[in-house]
Amino acid sequence: MLKNGFKELNRLKVLPEWIDYNGHMNVAFYVMAFDQSLDELLDEIELTRAYRDASNCTVYVLETHVSYLQEVKEGDPLLITQRVIDVDEKRIHLFLEMYHETEGFLAATSEQMILHIDASGPKAAPMPTHILDNLNQLQKEQNAYPMPERVAAQIGIRRKKSA
Repeated sequence: MLKNGFKELNRLKVLPEWIDYNGHMNVAFYVMAFDQSLDELLDEIELTRAYRDASNCTVYVLETHVSYLQEVKEGDPLLITQRVIDVDEKRIHLFLEMYHETEGFLAATSEQMILHIDASGPKAAPMPTHILDNLNQLQKEQNAYPMPERVAAQIGIRRKKSA
């Protein structure tokens, strides 16, 4: 567990094919890096590929809010961390952060609402007790830390107040 209550998920390097015409990582690859890192969490809580194959259950991302805070460039080392914000029998509310690993700055965040589903429907389905227990334990450990500042951030044009 990191000092801010987040848990390390993944380490990546920005690949040349992730770079756009502006010379920094394209927005689509921020989302991909967060998504690939999410797989690490799913394995940790035992929502593994084997579980998904055997149960015909999986997860869908219902909503995501990505904030791009500072550019990263080709070859930059990235550290992805996560925090379980809330969980119920069918949903997981997560907050992920992407740091430049050596320079330490926060490059991006991704807030996600994830739904456990029975893929044969597809329809929402409760998670098995052992997976829910794993998530609840992780959330309990992380609740000892302050809520991340950017959770539930709103998008909009912020206008200066006239004097």
